[in-house]
Amino acid sequence: METLTAGKAHTANAPGTPRKKKRSFWSDLIRQRYLYLMSIPFVIWLFIFNYLPIWGWTMAFQNYKPAKSFGDQEWVGFDQFNRLFHDDQFYLVLRNTLAMSGMGLIAGFIFPILFAVLLNEVKSMPFKRITQTISYLPHFVSWVVVAGIVTSMLSLDGIVNQLLMWLHLADEPIQFMAKGHWFWGIVTSSDIWKETGWNAIIYLAAITGIDKELYEAAKVDGAGRFRQMWNITLPGIRSTIMVLFIMSIGHLLSIGYEKQMLLGNNLVTDYSQVLDLYALNYGIKIAHFSYGTAISMFNSVISVLLLFTANGLFKKFAKESIM
Repeated sequence: METLTAGKAHTANAPGTPRKKKRSFWSDLIRQRYLYLMSIPFVIWLFIFNYLPIWGWTMAFQNYKPAKSFGDQEWVGFDQFNRLFHDDQFYLVLRNTLAMSGMGLIAGFIFPILFAVLLNEVKSMPFKRITQTISYLPHFVSWVVVAGIVTSMLSLDGIVNQLLMWLHLADEPIQFMAKGHWFWGIVTSSDIWKETGWNAIIYLAAITGIDKELYEAAKVDGAGRFRQMWNITLPGIRSTIMVLFIMSIGHLLSIGYEKQMLLGNNLVTDYSQVLDLYALNYGIKIAHFSYGTAISMFNSVISVLLLFTANGLFKKFAKESIM
């Protein structure tokens, strides 16, 4: 065996053996010119809507006045960030953002993966299709409608209070929407109901790529359904889980503001304010454009740092990465 390997190596390195030439970038460009031409509109769109607006970050270093031109703006350096980091409200908002993001991150992964794995075990195809269709329909429902449904269900005369009183679990109606320490759970639960079916689609697609012979071999070895899920299905979609988890960590602070704004009220403000809503209130409602830009800039920079940190840690310990 060693002689055969040595002979192959000698043949590969022999003077008369033709070597495979590496294609240059320009030869690939000419050969795949139509693919590059097709990608140009998307690159232009990405530049206009994702990179060009970064120029607006200059407002974070100015005392921006809309009536003045760019050259007439007053430059104040890091005054806006100094104000931001000395604002007690900012740390309260940051706490709410991290709490709801963390809860959403954990629940947003566990439930879709669990749903996809269990749905994959269903043998009846009509029931499987109907269940999958029903599960991802809430994704297409606006948060305005979802907030109305949740508020109605949790109101004093809503179905939840009626059920609790009928089961004698509560003596009087509970004001769910007036209790700040319950707000995070309400938002997370609403998000799970709305997005679980939709988020499970990519895991179901990854499961279909697992070799069916692995399941047949496991059955021969006497493995039951749960053992097959644990030893074949979950390891088979491990790469998909890791990549999506890393990308979700990058959006840990960017959770939007629609859910919090629509479900929140004056009684739970200390628990419903998040960074995006905080920036909106200061940047648009109060017209402190520079301060609002500083908040958004902090949000973006921390999100990028979280993304690279998570990617580096997973690449080192789990051998999975997105770059």
